[in-house]
Amino acid sequence: MPNSKVLPLVESEASEGVAPCCPPLTERPFTAEEAETAARMFKALGDPVRLRLFSAVASHEGGEACVCDISDVGVSQPTVSHHLKKLKDAGLLTSERRGTWVYYRVESSVLAAMGRLLALTPVEAA
Repeated sequence: MPNSKVLPLVESEASEGVAPCCPPLTERPFTAEEAETAARMFKALGDPVRLRLFSAVASHEGGEACVCDISDVGVSQPTVSHHLKKLKDAGLLTSERRGTWVYYRVESSVLAAMGRLLALTPVEAA
């Protein structure tokens, strides 16, 4: 049974591709809601252990990694689980339990949305 949670980081529209949670920083000032959403995402990535875990999942073959393959980041297993939960809560990772292992995935739409948010010039939709 999948144990994944979808948060409103991105909105998918078939005709336009991936739309970020917020406009690019140079387009206009954020609304309070947009700023809150972006801040949650950046706060989650603001910890070096979380950034390493996020990178390990994103760079793993197929964009998906078993927790058993990414837990060597210099902290204990309970701490790894804590950081993975924070990344999931921010909408940056999804997970699925398969037997005794949990597999984490970075959705390509999340990476695309992050890139569009920080783009100085408009990025073409994929």
